Amino acid sequence: MRRLGYAQDEATGHGFRASASSLLNESGLWNPDAIEAELGHMGADEVRRAYHRAIYWDERLKMAAWWADEIGKMAGLPA
Repeated sequence: MRRLGYAQDEATGHGFRASASSLLNESGLWNPDAIEAELGHMGADEVRRAYHRAIYWDERLKMAAWWADEIGKMAGLPA
């Protein structure tokens, strides 16, 4: 975050993740479990979570593309 020019009191990685979670859930387009999987919130077994990245894979790819488009819109980039 610092390399992007954000000071510690301006933005945090967790803040970006919280924003993504909120906007993805509020869109109503995505399975909440797919959102949690993408954010790495898949249960307490960290070893299983680390090696089980394929769950909801197709939806996660579509969600990532949608999210990139949303960020572009927020930044005023052309579609």
